[in-house]
Amino acid sequence: MANCIRALCNSDVKQGFVFGKDVSLPETNVLSPQNPLWAIGGKPASQRSILAFFAGSMHGYLRPILLHHWENKDPDMKIFGQMPKAKGRGKRKGKTDYIQHMKSSKYCICAKGYEVHSPRVVEAIFYECVPVIISDNFVPPFFEILNWESFAVFVLERDIPNLKNILLSISEKRYRKMQMMVKKVQQHFLWHPRPVKYDIFHMILHSIWYNRVFLARAR
Repeated sequence: MANCIRALCNSDVKQGFVFGKDVSLPETNVLSPQNPLWAIGGKPASQRSILAFFAGSMHGYLRPILLHHWENKDPDMKIFGQMPKAKGRGKRKGKTDYIQHMKSSKYCICAKGYEVHSPRVVEAIFYECVPVIISDNFVPPFFEILNWESFAVFVLERDIPNLKNILLSISEKRYRKMQMMVKKVQQHFLWHPRPVKYDIFHMILHSIWYNRVFLARAR
């Protein structure tokens, strides 16, 4: 274990993740293996009426704090627990409200659960929503290649009470640029039935290769 390259979704520096050796994997939910790009995209930046959105189970200590400060507190902040699925609807249709909220939001809150990672990071990129990552000690995937600060917002866990002010402090021009970058990097987080150049499959392999070369040089 000391010498191998570990590929981990739980890329937590406090849980032994080693920079330059281990690889951070993006956690993804594939709703349709036959058509993994189903529902990709979202509304243009000018038509996103929701400032920030989150919905999810109360895993871990952080999400209850998020809901304590923001659930039903502000009309611009659509912060929920787990969104109920309508009766008699299939899995795909049951996700419709959640997906439409992401497609209509400027910022999508990616709060850690039991571990530092969350599938919402990739979901936000998939639906062209700027991810807001609230997870201290999280190492984002492909950080050796991608400039995450150009398309994501990182908020310290202790700053949750000030979340709206932090988002409003980002100028419209800056937001538009970040949202454009989300669309630009989106190709690197997509699965295909057969791998496509620069997609998530190739990016994961590249991260492993990159760290293997780095380790070889270090020795």
